[in-house]
Amino acid sequence: MPEQKVSAILLVDDERQVLDVLSEMLRLEGHDVVTAENGVVALERIQTDAFDLVFADIIMPKKEGLETISDIRKRQPQLPILAISGGGRIGPRDYLEAARHIGANATLAKSFGRNEFISMVDSLLA
Repeated sequence: MPEQKVSAILLVDDERQVLDVLSEMLRLEGHDVVTAENGVVALERIQTDAFDLVFADIIMPKKEGLETISDIRKRQPQLPILAISGGGRIGPRDYLEAARHIGANATLAKSFGRNEFISMVDSLLA
């Protein structure tokens, strides 16, 4: 069986519980995970570390996800980005459609299942 490459993944979400659950799922799959609680911290991490994939929540304080995705896309056009959202004043589909428009490679609406999440990770890292 071929050895799976360890991927460095940046998770950006303002909800600690979401970061903890997604981090654990990814670590169980053998990935290295770094977290950021908002877009400002995420952009700092991207300047200092190399990542194979970024997950960005849309609704966050300080620097929301759409702006964060746009900034990441400008700095690293080839870096795969997965946008996630549970919605807000409008439904998650509208936010996720906007995220795709500005550069997210894929989107997932919260609350997605483990299998859907891992499948999306594998697809974006392929």
